[in-house]
Amino acid sequence: MPTNATASVVPDAAKTEELKPAIVQALSTVFDPEIPVNIWELGLIYDIAVSDAGVAAIRMTLTAPGCPAAQSLPVEVAAKVKAVPGIADAVIDIVWEPPWDKDRMSDAAKLQLGMW
Repeated sequence: MPTNATASVVPDAAKTEELKPAIVQALSTVFDPEIPVNIWELGLIYDIAVSDAGVAAIRMTLTAPGCPAAQSLPVEVAAKVKAVPGIADAVIDIVWEPPWDKDRMSDAAKLQLGMW
C-alpha cells in the first residue's frame, strides 16, 4: 500500500484549481465495495494537489484499517485520476490520521444511507 508518495509532488496552485473539478468528478465514480456511496461523498479523500507537470497527488483514507478494498481501491483511484485529461500520472497515499468517521460524509451520503 502506498505511503508518503505524495511528498515528492510539488503542488501548483493554478494547475490544482484547474484540474480539481475533473478529478473530483472522476473520484465520484469510485465506490467503496461495502458501502453504496462514492469515495468522494464518503469523505475518504483528504487532499488533492497537482504539480505543474500534471502529476496528481491524492491523500486518502479507508473506512477501516482492515478494509477488504485496501489493495484494490488505491489502484482504482490512480487509474481513474490518470484518465483525467491533463493528468500525466497519479500518486496515492493512504493515511490513517485523522481517522475516518461518519462525520466526514457529505449530507448527500448521509441521506442516501438513511442516516438523516
